[in-house]
Amino acid sequence: YEKRFPTCPQIPVFLGSEVLGESRSADGAVHVVERSCRLRVDAPRLLRKIAGVEHVVFVQRNVLNWRERTLLIEAHNETFASRVVVEENCSYWVHPENEDWTCFEQSASLDIRSFFGFENTLEKIAMKQYTANVKRGKEVIEHYLNELISQGTSHIPRWTPAPVREEDARSQPGPPQVLGTLRAPGPAAEAVGTDGDKLDADYIERCLGQLTPMQESCLIQLRHWLQETHRGKIPKDEHILRFLRARDFHLDKAREMLCQSLSWRKQHQVDVLLQTWRPPALLEEFYAGGWHYQDIDGRPLYILRLGQMDTKGLMKAVGEEALLQHVLSVNEEGQKRCEGNTKQFGRPIRQDPGRRLPRSWTCLLDLEGLNMRHLWRPGVKALLRMIEVVEDNYPETLGRLLIVRAPRVFPVLWTLISPFINENTRQKFLIYSGSNYQGPGGLVDYLDKEVIPDFLGGESVCNVPEGGLVPKSLYLTEEEQEQADQLRQWSETYHSASVLRGAPHEVALEILEGESVITWDFDILRGDVVFSLYHTKQALKPGPWEPGARPSRQLMDKGWVLGTDYSRVEAPLVCREGESIQGSHVTRWPGVYLLQWQMHSAPSSVACSLPGVDDVLTALHSPGPKCRLLYYCEVLASQDFR
Repeated sequence: YEKRFPTCPQIPVFLGSEVLGESRSADGAVHVVERSCRLRVDAPRLLRKIAGVEHVVFVQRNVLNWRERTLLIEAHNETFASRVVVEENCSYWVHPENEDWTCFEQSASLDIRSFFGFENTLEKIAMKQYTANVKRGKEVIEHYLNELISQGTSHIPRWTPAPVREEDARSQPGPPQVLGTLRAPGPAAEAVGTDGDKLDADYIERCLGQLTPMQESCLIQLRHWLQETHRGKIPKDEHILRFLRARDFHLDKAREMLCQSLSWRKQHQVDVLLQTWRPPALLEEFYAGGWHYQDIDGRPLYILRLGQMDTKGLMKAVGEEALLQHVLSVNEEGQKRCEGNTKQFGRPIRQDPGRRLPRSWTCLLDLEGLNMRHLWRPGVKALLRMIEVVEDNYPETLGRLLIVRAPRVFPVLWTLISPFINENTRQKFLIYSGSNYQGPGGLVDYLDKEVIPDFLGGESVCNVPEGGLVPKSLYLTEEEQEQADQLRQWSETYHSASVLRGAPHEVALEILEGESVITWDFDILRGDVVFSLYHTKQALKPGPWEPGARPSRQLMDKGWVLGTDYSRVEAPLVCREGESIQGSHVTRWPGVYLLQWQMHSAPSSVACSLPGVDDVLTALHSPGPKCRLLYYCEVLASQDFR
């Protein structure tokens, strides 16, 4: 980094620099340099003439800490400081799990107060130039690294403190111990490590597929975040990796997607779906889909004869929710089969010759018989919902989709559904019309001949149900459909709630005798909230309560006084976005206990004495108009809890 001073030919806008001040710590571990840097203004000539400058001056402060192995860079503009405020922070540090990796973080802010009426123009110029410099930064670093290597410098010895005198050595603490790199588990590789380990190369090859150092780093960071916020309920590395791939290893986007999916799985108890879901006999008879050996790359093969399936009849006979549950069970079964195949082959199942993706399966979709009946509007709407659920919660599980015998009506269906399918997923679709699937370039490129089903001219007898029209006598009546919907709502264990500013969400639990145990389990989906537990003997606001729990927006009377009308029995707990909280409380007195979630206010450190600024700062630090959470609570007798 120091080689780019006093000037750098690789950065044309950097005209030069001079040192304003320099200092070192007593032991030489910390080196601080402050420089004045001149940058050429890449702006229209008219704007430069109005501003009266051809270059701008920035003051830069670098803090190099050899002991901690960090480099911190702060910069701000000196030119036009009263009109424009530009601040930039960069930091380099050693990756905590692999000391051969360097982490880099960069942030900048631009505040244009006034600039001769050219505020918008200046903002566009500044953003364009800053973006160009960011892209150029990596190239400059690589240039000087290669220059050092060509000069024979490929390693810099680790900094060590100056030796102490022998008589002082006894009173000095010993040097810090350098811990060896921990390795991910070998035979039990499916278990997620909990010690912040670097992933073992053999473990990656067998269970995860090929990863670049950056991808491995993202996986470790996301796993650590889950360990810190989800209290041990950590999915496997393969599961985390799918979400990273779905978001092109953009850490924040993958984390948000994974967090929402974990909450969805928890709300709908998807983890136990294969043990609890039993498809109705009607589905087993008329749903024309099933597993059929594996493709040429070892992926489990699922065959769906959509053209032979009466989707309208199935929806009217079993309902949309049952169909969705069945689709989810297929996806869960697909992951289970992929895991078995990965163990069998000793490596992840291949995505293509140059890339391996764990946990992916192949679907063969036969569209012979597809007609306008399949474009029934409620059916298409249900299909779009299923696609959305699968896309959000099972990313990168589909290795390949082989669509055969696509009829003329298929483009209409494709136009309706393709916008809802992720681009990465669409690239895995292979579509054959008519008999194009036969011969070279067709199914034989992806399936062994002995696996191609007999109804497509292959040698394999396929036991997938043939579908057919569902008799109308099996349709649900309107009353039965309504009862099915109510049953689904009642069976949902977890409840979702929104917390508004000044309007907390509260749940009342009536305890008739002491020594009961209140348990709670909730996930923060959006924003930060404060969770509290109160006790009162006062009557609550009237409302249409169910026996036991009384959920509402706000139950506590705003006129109540803490310590007089009600008391706090659990200290307030600040819960951050993405966290999963579990807890319990042993009651001491009968009465009503209130579980309360309220929006976490802005930290006091952002307070400001300027009039009107506090409101702005509070808005900037708030998660928006509301927070969202998913919760479950229950009252148990003390002996049952033990």
